[in-house]
Amino acid sequence: MMEREIEIGLIEELLGLREAKSHYLDDEIEFNSVDQYKSEAIFQRERDQMFARLPAVAAHVSELTNPGDFVKREIAGRSILVTRDAHGEVYAFLNICRHRGTQLVDDESGCKHRFSCPYHAWSYANMGELVSVPHMATGFPDLDKAQYSLKSLQCEERFGFIWGIATPDITFDFDAYYSPIAAEAEGLDLANMDIAHEEKKVHNSNWKILVEGGIESYHSKVAHRKTIGPYFEDNLSSYQMLGDHMRSVLMRSSMHVLRDQPTDQWRLRDHANIIYTFFPTTQLLVQKDHVVWINSRPVSAGQTELRLATLAPKSRLAEEAYWEKNHQITSTTLNEDFVIGESIQSGFASGANDVITFGRFEGALPEFNRTIMRHTAA
Repeated sequence: MMEREIEIGLIEELLGLREAKSHYLDDEIEFNSVDQYKSEAIFQRERDQMFARLPAVAAHVSELTNPGDFVKREIAGRSILVTRDAHGEVYAFLNICRHRGTQLVDDESGCKHRFSCPYHAWSYANMGELVSVPHMATGFPDLDKAQYSLKSLQCEERFGFIWGIATPDITFDFDAYYSPIAAEAEGLDLANMDIAHEEKKVHNSNWKILVEGGIESYHSKVAHRKTIGPYFEDNLSSYQMLGDHMRSVLMRSSMHVLRDQPTDQWRLRDHANIIYTFFPTTQLLVQKDHVVWINSRPVSAGQTELRLATLAPKSRLAEEAYWEKNHQITSTTLNEDFVIGESIQSGFASGANDVITFGRFEGALPEFNRTIMRHTAA
């Protein structure tokens, strides 16, 4: 969990900025080329060098609770099959039959211990082994079934999620990559939560625009004036890079009351929205009593599918009306950002701007984009 010293320090920092009538400022104004958001060539480079080679969340653990459970996902344009075997281990594979390349599984989720190809019925165990080939003795007399297992992908179960890498034969040091954010992620106890409500929607916007909207508060009083704007301080937030990842803290207007309370009673998530960005495409919006999981699936330079899920403690999952109301508030608020994101994307075609301009209090955005550049540099 977040170290207590860090939590107190973040609260002190934001209270100090409020009392000084100041902002969390970086050193200079920065810029990003519009091409980074509209170029299909740049998007393809991001897909090949970043989305296909870095871990991506495939599922919350609650989606594969039982032996035999599976989900089908798309990561970096590739169909991925994620399974849980009889011993509780998780696996990920390219969802492709090794015979003639047919997509093996069409269902989005289910429970099976074997998968049979819809073309010629080659069958695979949920651990990936080829177990049955019709007419094998006559048609494939020398076939070594061990060489025809499903293409395995690295798969890890961490922080309440199941992660996969879409490229075979990559060995990724998961623990090292997530170590700067691991303690705080584990402290959220997401493995003991379940999906209370969720939705998916495709937005006509570059994936980076949608991520960027969640890591600055400059827009909150304007874009969210009819929803959450009145409950937050004007343009008061902070951020910290945690390796490639990021913690952003957006200050609620209620935080000032902590000055009248002893510090041992201070609790950050009671008076702020905390947003963790797990680079590149997963964000967690931490609220008082639940967490919102925002998962981006970049489709093209100008299109992104978003999965928005409210994660609630299992002990309170029966409070359906409460979670439905919370989810609707979050969905309505975030949709205000997504509508603006689509407006930005469509505006690129006008040629009005060659660059996006980031002010000194929008420093999280150029940091995020620098991380992208590091991963996609030739």
